[in-house]
Amino acid sequence: MAFLRSLTTATTIAAASALPTAFAASSSSSKSSHFQNTQNLPFLSSPPNRLGLTRTFTSPPTALHMDTPTSDHNTAQENGSLPDLLTEYMVDMKCEGCVNAVKNKLQTVNGVKSVEVDLSNQVVRIRGSTPVKTMTDALEQTGRKARLIGQGVPEDFLISAAVAEFKGPKIFGVVRLAQVSMELARIEANFSGLSPGKHCWSINEFGDLTRGAASTGKVFNPSNGGTDNKPLGDLGTLNVDEKGEAFYTGVKEKLRVADLIGRSIAVYETEDKSDPGLTAAVIARSAGVGENYKKICACDGTTIWEASDKDFVTSKV
Repeated sequence: MAFLRSLTTATTIAAASALPTAFAASSSSSKSSHFQNTQNLPFLSSPPNRLGLTRTFTSPPTALHMDTPTSDHNTAQENGSLPDLLTEYMVDMKCEGCVNAVKNKLQTVNGVKSVEVDLSNQVVRIRGSTPVKTMTDALEQTGRKARLIGQGVPEDFLISAAVAEFKGPKIFGVVRLAQVSMELARIEANFSGLSPGKHCWSINEFGDLTRGAASTGKVFNPSNGGTDNKPLGDLGTLNVDEKGEAFYTGVKEKLRVADLIGRSIAVYETEDKSDPGLTAAVIARSAGVGENYKKICACDGTTIWEASDKDFVTSKV
């Protein structure tokens, strides 16, 4: 999980300076200086066009291998069927045989609607309702390295995705938020290191982590937000299994990802949010589709989609 955290955070912190708190800039932002975009791709340039697929290529990409929808239904979750998103991976592919192996595997995954493969750039784009963890597992089952590089919808959202990372020392996790429409956001989360049982979690007002979750303020609730006395930022409960792991996917109405940058996500010890909270993480901007084709880590020459938590070394500068 550490390699994913390093990759995602390095691409997300750049927009945090205009946020509701000065604490949005985490120590992870220093890592961004190590990454070079060998294609000179401005991932914070103007909003994507409505296709949102090829605008960052320096030259026209090769023809995409298109698959027709493999399923007419979404993956059912506790909040009902999830809306479709476009998810981008960099996948280690060298030939048409690799392309076919990837497509054939993804066609068996519930919730996947279509697959596009750009062999020349080693990019796989998956449209559907399938959770990231499920797609990542499927790609890695082909024996190929795969790294998530973007998620969202090919619409004109200025900020379409965000991420919050929990980096231990006891509790680890990542929460991804993606804008589906102006009135709907999709949320996906993975946690480990929690005690078994139910834990409340919420989006809180501030990104101040000086005292952990205790300094993140009240549950986020804009004037046009929550209903029935329930704040908009109330995310309900996490069901943690006997291994201390929790996985969540769902949607939230009226939630706008752009309003969340620089705030935080807090996890509580029980179902009672009156306690100080166990842990919290700042919400930072994440790469949307077509925004994250960086290749080289200048610190050690590692290709990012090949990187794991053991690949990164301390900066020699």
